Amino acid sequence: RRGEGASTWREDRGRRERAQSGMWKGNSPAGSQGAAMEGTGGELGVQGNWGPEDAPGLLARASLTMLPWPLPLASSALTLLFGALTSLFLWYCYRLGSQDMQALGAGSRARGVRGGPVGCSEASGPSPRGPGDPGEGPRTEGLVSRRLRAYARRYSWAGMGRVRRAAQGGPGPGRGPGVLGIQRPDLLFLPDLPSAPFVPRDAQRHDVELLESSFPAILRDFGAVSWDFSGTTPLPRGWSPPLAPGCYQLLLYQAGRCQPTNCRRCPGAYRALRGLRSFMSANTFGNAGFSVLLPGARLEGRCGPTNARVRCHLGLKIPPGCELVVGGEPQCWAEGHCLLVDDSFLHTVAHNGSPEDGPRVVFIVDLWHPNVAGAERQALDFVFAPDP
Repeated sequence: RRGEGASTWREDRGRRERAQSGMWKGNSPAGSQGAAMEGTGGELGVQGNWGPEDAPGLLARASLTMLPWPLPLASSALTLLFGALTSLFLWYCYRLGSQDMQALGAGSRARGVRGGPVGCSEASGPSPRGPGDPGEGPRTEGLVSRRLRAYARRYSWAGMGRVRRAAQGGPGPGRGPGVLGIQRPDLLFLPDLPSAPFVPRDAQRHDVELLESSFPAILRDFGAVSWDFSGTTPLPRGWSPPLAPGCYQLLLYQAGRCQPTNCRRCPGAYRALRGLRSFMSANTFGNAGFSVLLPGARLEGRCGPTNARVRCHLGLKIPPGCELVVGGEPQCWAEGHCLLVDDSFLHTVAHNGSPEDGPRVVFIVDLWHPNVAGAERQALDFVFAPDP
């Protein structure tokens, strides 16, 4: 019995060794599969007497039979998945960029139609329309909203509450209760800003003091570019055609764009502009330059494009009989002193002096309203950026 048991144990061990050697013979996957199949049909299949001791061999042969096929399939699937994700990402980037370019083009067209003021410095824009008058308000608001969404996608909506309401046409003059109907900005009304026709000097103390200290240099620059303003001679280089009788201007900055020729001709004024902290120099609401009003000229009531700016008037030559009425409050300039005006209020400018008094001359600079936050200024510079 011991001999028979030992013989049976040796036969089982030999059978297992032959099965394993049949599985591993050959180096190629096909050889391995053939060996496994041969072992399955040749030895164990013929025997038909499998036991628990044969389980490791069967599992090994099954795994070797199936192993070579899933690897190429898995690699191909991963390659296809990676390609699909890459294509989806590129499509998303293309769509986002095309929307930004459409918004940029729309904003440029809007600025071309209703950009910053280009008339006389006090004449901030066309005459205001009533709430029910037809116009381009809804279309312009849509363009502003698209530009603002493009800005938010690139940066953030943080601190954009008032700008967002303004772009969506929230309550304000012309859309709801205004300030006695005398504050009607033509393009953009930023809600919750303190409103007063005349702004205290302390609100922009640094810039006011800098301009007043630069008064002699700015006055010399005006003398270098001045002419007789008779209208009988050709318009000198750098001066804009009058958009109203008796009103002339020479701009160093026009609708947010520097005018290099005029800046070189007026180095003192340009140096003062470069030193200002709140100069609105990067969007279409920003202008700076000399404004001349001849005796007898009058600019009837009109409103500026936005309440986000404050206009600083530095008096250079102020003859008697000159008057500025903003929001029903009369004021007058003084030579060498600044006057801060919120020109989104209805305002009128008049020179009631005699021809012997000469023209009234002021240097006007558009400054940010002191209550417009830094994030809002950055967003408005993006939305109303000047054309390249």
